[in-house]
Amino acid sequence: MAEEIKVAQDLSRESKYEELIPQLRSLIAGEPDLTANMANVAAALKEVFGFFWVGFYVVKNGQLVLAPFQGPVACTRIDFGKGVCGAAWKEGRTIMVPDVDDFPGHIACSPLSRSEIVVPIFAGEEVIGVLDIDSSRRDDFDKIDALYLKKIAAILKI
Repeated sequence: MAEEIKVAQDLSRESKYEELIPQLRSLIAGEPDLTANMANVAAALKEVFGFFWVGFYVVKNGQLVLAPFQGPVACTRIDFGKGVCGAAWKEGRTIMVPDVDDFPGHIACSPLSRSEIVVPIFAGEEVIGVLDIDSSRRDDFDKIDALYLKKIAAILKI
């Protein structure tokens, strides 16, 4: 039976992450299937924060391939170094884009996406996927998001 994610909506963004992370750990504890865990993490982030798009891409055969997500249809494959996701994969670091129109080579899966944050997911030193979140508002992400989304990416056992 699925657990319900309960986070008060009147909290600060940081407090929401603080309440959400232990629930995510509990939700995926004991579940070995990565796809199932990514699906639940994406759903929880979308539910709690109301982001425009939340999802994962995993590295397969030299490309990032779409994995579980919540939101409108998305780009299926992204090449190494291309767009925000490909750049985060290549550089092995979180990338925040306050205005996607200002990011050279941004891949526009939807014109409604205005800002984006992408967090690499590691297995050891190797990037094996990314957590990608888009907002319909410009400048919607900050260092708090970067910090906590990195923690969330780290709890996915890959």
